[in-house]
Amino acid sequence: MFDPNDFPQPALIAVNGVELEVFEAGRRDAGKPIVLCHGWPEHAFSWRHQVPALAAAGYHVIVPNQRGYGNSSRPTEVTDYDIEHLSGDLIALLDHFGYEDAAFVGHDWGAMVVWGLTLLHPDRVNKVINLSLPYQERGAKPWVEVMEDVLGGDFYFVHFNRQPGVADAVLEAHTFQFLRNMYRKNQPPAAPQPGMAMINLAKAETPLGEPLMSDAELAVFVTAFESSGFTGGINWYRNLDRNWHLLADVDPVIRQPALMIYGDRDAVRRSENLTAFVPDVEVVNLDSGHWIQQEQPEATTQAMLRWLEQQDAA
Repeated sequence: MFDPNDFPQPALIAVNGVELEVFEAGRRDAGKPIVLCHGWPEHAFSWRHQVPALAAAGYHVIVPNQRGYGNSSRPTEVTDYDIEHLSGDLIALLDHFGYEDAAFVGHDWGAMVVWGLTLLHPDRVNKVINLSLPYQERGAKPWVEVMEDVLGGDFYFVHFNRQPGVADAVLEAHTFQFLRNMYRKNQPPAAPQPGMAMINLAKAETPLGEPLMSDAELAVFVTAFESSGFTGGINWYRNLDRNWHLLADVDPVIRQPALMIYGDRDAVRRSENLTAFVPDVEVVNLDSGHWIQQEQPEATTQAMLRWLEQQDAA
């Protein structure tokens, strides 16, 4: 297990009208920036296993708590969490460090942000590595509307949108239980189960499955969410259909080299035609549930480093 005291100390950096809590490792003068983007309900600390290895390989590793998370700003307007704002934060972060472009890595919702960032600002992204969540085709109808039609109003994406504030309050009242029960090996948090499953996880008294991390590691997440609450992160979900509209006139093809890492036991659906939208993609499958980089840290890190070395040598 990882000692939380070994994670870099953060700095608050003003970008794009907010402050981001940013963790750094490696040399700024190496000319090899890589930005690691967490998902929900996560934190920059979810990349703790990858940061030292990437820094040792010569990368300047930049790991922000994105808006709504940790000690980063938490705007009150729901629309302040759409893909234009989230990607704008990352572009402003590159500007802060003086980089023209960088490699971007995302897991879960972080992957959604990295895909959208690459579509909106293709000249600022030189490589893409995403975990769990593949490229999402835009389709003919907004994403939440489709989920509501197929999975019903209780599916958690729909529930977050149609019943604002309900889940937020329950999760905040049961922060430790919720995160303890979410962070289990082989757990399928994104499975098409009733939307109240997230609330049920928060209320479950008995731990479910094998723990993903030590008590000290879990405490980092619990402390962060006890301070920040969950509304900022859930507001990312509440902009999903807005994002669908914002991406209407964007070239939908990702032209950068990409690495897609799936967990074999992750319930997130794989893309059936990934190469149609991400033609220069390599796919890696790991024996993992949803929390890939935390459940299989060594395999994830090695897959990332091998692929990055190949791309840098090309």
